[in-house]
Amino acid sequence: MSDRGDEFKPSAERKTSKEMVRPGEREDMVEQVPKERIVDGLGVSPGIAIGIAQVRESGAVNVPEYRIAATKVTTEQTRLKDAVARVRRQIARLRVKARRRTNNLPDAASDELGYLLDAYYHMLKDSRLVRGATLRIATERINAEAAVQAEIAVIAETFQAMHDPYLAARIEDIRQVGNRLVKHLTKASVPQFKPVPKGSVIVAEELTPADTAQLDPDRVVGIAVQVGGSQSHTAIMARALGLPAVLGAPGLMAAVKTGDHILVDGDLGQIVFNPSPASLAVFRRRRSERLRDKRRFKRLAKQAAVTRDGTEIILQANVELPLEMDNIVASGAQGIGLLRSEFMFMNRAAMPNEDEQYAALRSVVERADGNPVTIRTLDFGGDRGAAGLVGEFGESVTSPLGVRGIRLSLARSELLETQFRAILRAGAHGTVRILLPMVTVVSEIRAAREILARAARRLHRRGADIPTALPPLGTMIEVPGAALSADALAQVSDFFAVGSNDLTMYTLAIDRGDEWVAHLYNPLHPGVLRLIQFAAASALRARIPVSICGEIAGDPRFTALLLGLGFRELSMIASSIPQVKQRILDIDLVTADRRTRLIMDQTDATHIQSLLDEFNALV
Repeated sequence: MSDRGDEFKPSAERKTSKEMVRPGEREDMVEQVPKERIVDGLGVSPGIAIGIAQVRESGAVNVPEYRIAATKVTTEQTRLKDAVARVRRQIARLRVKARRRTNNLPDAASDELGYLLDAYYHMLKDSRLVRGATLRIATERINAEAAVQAEIAVIAETFQAMHDPYLAARIEDIRQVGNRLVKHLTKASVPQFKPVPKGSVIVAEELTPADTAQLDPDRVVGIAVQVGGSQSHTAIMARALGLPAVLGAPGLMAAVKTGDHILVDGDLGQIVFNPSPASLAVFRRRRSERLRDKRRFKRLAKQAAVTRDGTEIILQANVELPLEMDNIVASGAQGIGLLRSEFMFMNRAAMPNEDEQYAALRSVVERADGNPVTIRTLDFGGDRGAAGLVGEFGESVTSPLGVRGIRLSLARSELLETQFRAILRAGAHGTVRILLPMVTVVSEIRAAREILARAARRLHRRGADIPTALPPLGTMIEVPGAALSADALAQVSDFFAVGSNDLTMYTLAIDRGDEWVAHLYNPLHPGVLRLIQFAAASALRARIPVSICGEIAGDPRFTALLLGLGFRELSMIASSIPQVKQRILDIDLVTADRRTRLIMDQTDATHIQSLLDEFNALV
């Protein structure tokens, strides 16, 4: 949560009308006040920044495409190979520069930037992009630039079919590497950041991790970018740096020029150009309120989340990338309720081995400082790191209804065993739990448990340091079939974690990324709530822990309902923990239980929302 900059005066302080013309001054010489303009986007990093726009040119290149003779194929492939070598050298220099520049950044942001540039560097060594472009030159007999562009398009289509925001956002990494190749092949220059004055807001069509290495965090107060989403690396870096940011703002570049007064609202997802005095007053008031809330929430970090009638609720954090650990520790989270392990598999030409996974997981477990870390096993298919799986399973690995989650892990059990061994070794440094995604039947859990036992036996024979007892093995309830058979799954599971996002999507047959049906996505649909209720009740009857880790866990509006359904563990993004904790401190559990029973008797989602809103207004 950040609020940065305040480098300009309201426009009303400048000459604005004929009445303000001094004697002898020509009317056409009077400065005209620019009209306030608002561009909407996605608020991806909270806070309010007020400053001066500094436009970053995209440096886009028109890519020529032409046929080549068969005798020129080797020559063209050599051109590509040489460009790859030059870009690798360029990124190596940038890594050195980034290490110097990031000395003043938070440790997590510095580590993540180094990780991303390393990924860029290795992405250019025998990667799918390079292999595919090399083959395309030979098979389609086209020039290297066109081959790179065509291969990017194919990979992008694969990523976008995944129905996973985090994984779909990874196409931006491939585009950035591909664009650098194209610029070298066409001999176009790669634009550099020029020094900017203090109080600058960087405005760009796109902003890459390599661009981030050139930013001066002492001078930049906010970011506004025309493309990108909440899971893009630009968004992640902005959050790590504490910079308010709005991404995915169509028409942004057409509405701005360097020197414009600009306000970036990372909460509402708005970019305001040349804000009026009235707008500035509103935003400054909101910023003051945020700073007061920030101080109050900071005091809550060490306070337990206990209801008014004495029931303690465990609040944990969801983690996408290790760089988030600084914010998680500061939030007062009581551990990690969901660590998505996909970050270890991204931007790679080959699967990570056991030692690589162990090192990454160990760093997270140690940062948790004794609090439990729940590690979800691999849950994706046809990305860069799993290129071989695409060839093996075809389009099924890119389908939300295909070979994903536990299905993929059991189909390639050696991958699951490798991951289990890494988790077991990381468990020697703290408390870990293992969570299996996309489970639908009891046999999947039993098969995974056998592989876990085999992994432990092999580590024992090697003399590896692992926990005395195997970590708890849990089931993620995110498929209606799993929710409806939760009583059976509870008999073979050590704990449940309800993934309300996917459960809602699968129950209502709605893709939130589809603009035509996204408005129908509603976790308060009676069918969704009954599945959640049945899963929670099954866990409680079996006396196993049950948590919920979807978006509703981090929304204070739903807190009373979730407690009434029996949840005593909630996992959410770290920034939501203070608000949810404050809500818990205000709730009387007996009253929440009574309202939940009334809600669960309803058959209309609108009426359910009204009953919940009424309860929240009273507390």
